[in-house]
Amino acid sequence: MWFNVNWVRLITLLIPTFLRSEFMIAWLTLLVDGIDVLHYQWLQVRRSNIYDLAHNSQICYLRSALNDRFDPQLRRITITSGNAFTRQYIYTDGEQKPKFLGVMYIYDDADYEDTGVDFIVRVPMDIYFSIYAMTALIDYYKLASKRYKIIRF
Repeated sequence: MWFNVNWVRLITLLIPTFLRSEFMIAWLTLLVDGIDVLHYQWLQVRRSNIYDLAHNSQICYLRSALNDRFDPQLRRITITSGNAFTRQYIYTDGEQKPKFLGVMYIYDDADYEDTGVDFIVRVPMDIYFSIYAMTALIDYYKLASKRYKIIRF
């Protein structure tokens, strides 16, 4: 890989041969130790940035990011489309509409097509997670106009 640097080997090779001693190598290793720590931290941030850039708001990538973070072994977190139930209205006498109601179901506000959610994140009950961490991760990757709901099953 381009960014893997063995600092001890590099300073050993850059020391002129007549100055190479165990004391000199140990002293220069001590001086380069701070650079080695910074280089390691930079590699971790680079790896994190590459991971973030490899994922986006597509369902497959969002599901992958959620499973990588919260269920890496079994990967049971799924994403489904939101419910799109049509609203049923009860009319007043002044509107002169039929009064037969038939069978009506009461749904959550998020389940209707006009004000509902765009996708549902389904999380198994035996996964322990912080709802705030999951919400932050979903908000990071989702499109700004999309709404969602997290359901435990």
